[in-house]
Amino acid sequence: MTLYFSHIRLACTPSAQALSALLRPTESGERVSVQHRLLWSTFADSAERERDFLWREERDGSFLALSARPPLQTDLFQPHQVKPYAPDLAPGETLDFRLRANATRMKRGGKREDVVKASIDALEQRDRVGRRMEIASSEGKAWLERQGEKSGFKVAAAVAEDYSTVSLPRPDVSHRNMMKLGILDLSGRIEITDPTLFLAQMAQGFGRAKSFGCGLMLIRRPR
Repeated sequence: MTLYFSHIRLACTPSAQALSALLRPTESGERVSVQHRLLWSTFADSAERERDFLWREERDGSFLALSARPPLQTDLFQPHQVKPYAPDLAPGETLDFRLRANATRMKRGGKREDVVKASIDALEQRDRVGRRMEIASSEGKAWLERQGEKSGFKVAAAVAEDYSTVSLPRPDVSHRNMMKLGILDLSGRIEITDPTLFLAQMAQGFGRAKSFGCGLMLIRRPR
């Protein structure tokens, strides 16, 4: 499978700037929802197209994407920076990584739960703030280790850089029924055990909420 890695930036043209308040909302849930639609616009070449890409927002407001096809160019964006993506990996190789994930597990009864939120909610209210990032790191690492067992890697180190929850607006529903996502930013180091299996899973993404900017693992060789 041929993959493409893209750096996508909103245009600086007057027409795009006129839409900046709509394209860059300040409220986190609304922002993720708008970005979801923006990124779809660069890959939706037909009404029947199913998602075959992953994306994430960077600190500067640009986007990184891993996809099965190059993104479409539109007037809302600067010319995309696109290159083929085919890292040459070997068993035993170590890589530094960054991952934004919606980390969940299946509960009894078939319902999913956010692994970090579930552990935080189990604490007394007075203990939650002080232990939030400690729990995010421990639960995030344990979740990633489970991912690695079926995806061709081992976790050497993993720490949570951030954990937040966002409420995504839905048309025609009340605030109580908004979709809530836990978003976990992990970084650290992994060891590759099966390069073929790992790269196949990278293309699919890790965790859930991939349409909303989660699941794309960024890797590089240690410096």
